[in-house]
This record gives sequence, structure tokens and C-alpha cells, in this order.
Amino acid sequence: MFELPPVVRSWLFDPTVGKIVTVLIGIIIINVLVRLTRRAFLPRIEGTDTRYRFRKLIGFLGMLVGFVLITVVFSDRLGNLTVAFGVAGAGIAFALQEVIASIAGWAAISVGGFYSVGDRVQVGGITGDVIDIGILRTTVMEIGEWVKADLYNGRIVRIANSFVFKAPVYNYSADFHFIWDEITVPVKYGSDYHHAREILLAIATEQIGSYIPHAQKDWEKMVKKFMIEKATVEPMVTMIANDNWIEFTVRYVIDYKKRRSTKDMLFTKILDAFGASDGKVSLASATFHLVDAPVLNIRFPEKQNHEVSLPK
Repeated sequence: MFELPPVVRSWLFDPTVGKIVTVLIGIIIINVLVRLTRRAFLPRIEGTDTRYRFRKLIGFLGMLVGFVLITVVFSDRLGNLTVAFGVAGAGIAFALQEVIASIAGWAAISVGGFYSVGDRVQVGGITGDVIDIGILRTTVMEIGEWVKADLYNGRIVRIANSFVFKAPVYNYSADFHFIWDEITVPVKYGSDYHHAREILLAIATEQIGSYIPHAQKDWEKMVKKFMIEKATVEPMVTMIANDNWIEFTVRYVIDYKKRRSTKDMLFTKILDAFGASDGKVSLASATFHLVDAPVLNIRFPEKQNHEVSLPK
């Protein structure tokens, strides 16, 4: 009868090896259960936000159960490993300080409310919409760069969470879900500038008016939460006169995701309204006046006949 070598037998029947195998099998079972749960329930959940949060919750519960399993299996040995863990922990903390900073950043993001999934932020010089927040990195769908206005350019950027401690975090949609935007409209001198102001204010109020009640409500919450004064969220038109034309500035609040489409809509309405004003209001453009050159009066001396003898 074949007998195993003593070394192999001692290794197979070692309690520590058995515990390691138990943990590995348990982690595999937990991973399978997490995948099956996601596959069974995610297709039935409507709404991208709810589906995302459910997927993250199941993943977190799986990690928590795995941690509890490891703690229970090795509970009798944890006390003996305290000193070893302390010594090793100091070296690991120094070697993985960036990783630890990212984990601390994740905790700060989760508790401190720097941003959440769906917010538009600028972190580490990258601007975009947050599509995932991991323990180490935040995933952002980037906007801008070679694409004009606030439109996606197709790049997905992963930013270390430690950046929240190193650089400012700009959030476009945290407490106040709107931003202020402006357009400038040049009007030709000689136009009825009073009528031009009325046209611009009427168009802005008509097109942006639906945002005003929501913006006022959000700003009232801001006043209660922060040391900040009340602000005007209604559309506003201001005017200056320069060397070339009368320049109107239309200021308004808008959804941070609709800046470009709103500008397109406003300029379309403005051009239609100016065209229908029977010449009262005209857009200005850069013009250049070429000064006439002075007349040049050049007189040449009269020709004189000179006889020239050529050698023979």
C-alpha cells in the first residue's frame, strides 16, 4: 500500500493549511453568490442610479462577509500575530502610503460629501461626470479638451482618491444643481437699445423661466447651510458701450448639463427677434475703415538732349 511521505502528511494535516483552504473555498463561494445575485436582480431594477447602488451594495456585502470569514477562521491565531502585524504594518504603511492616502480619500469622499456618483466635478485637472467611486480611484467620464463646450470626449479617466487632499475639488452639482452662464450680444450703434434690452430679457425669461423656482429653492438651502448671502437667480441683462458697438450681457442660471443647447436656443431666438424688429435693432460686427491715401504729385525734370560721340 502506497504511503505518503511524512513531510506531505504533516503538511496535509496541518491545521493552518486546512484553515487556508477553508478560507479560499469560502471566498470562491461568496464570489459565486455575489455574481449570481447581481445576474438575477440587476436586469429587474429600473433606473441607472438604483442599479448602480445595488451592484455596489452587493459587492460591499460580499467583501464584508469575506472579512468576517477570515476573522472567524483565524480567530485563535490573531492574538499571537499582533506583534508581527504591528512591525509589518509600519513597513507596509511606508511602502503603500499613496494607497493608504487613496483609501483615506475614499473615506473622506463617502463621509464628507465631496461628490457622489452622477456629479460633475473637476479633480486633479480633469473635468467630467463621476461614473464610479472605488476604494482607490474615482472613475470620470471626461468632458472638454478637444471637444468644445461641456460635451463628452469619450475618454474614461481614473483619478486616485488621494487627490482630494492635494488639490481643490470643483463640484458643479453638489448643493446647488445649477450654474450661472452668460452670453454677449453686440448691437450696432443707432439701434434702439431700450428695445434691444426688452427683447433679450423677454427671451431669457421665456426660455430659462422654468429653472428659476428650482434654483431659488436650492439657493435657500445653501443660505441655511453656509454663510452666504442671497443671490439673484432671475435672468439679468446688462449693457456697456465700447468703441465698436453696444454690448449686452445676458446672465442666467441653467442646468450644468445644458449649457451648450441653451446657448444655441437663446441665440436662435435672439436672431429671429432682431430680424423681426423692422430695423430697430441690428447686430454689430467688426468693421474696418480704410483711410484714403494722399495724392502723390511727382514731377520729373524735363528731358535734355545730349549728344554722345561714340568711338569709331
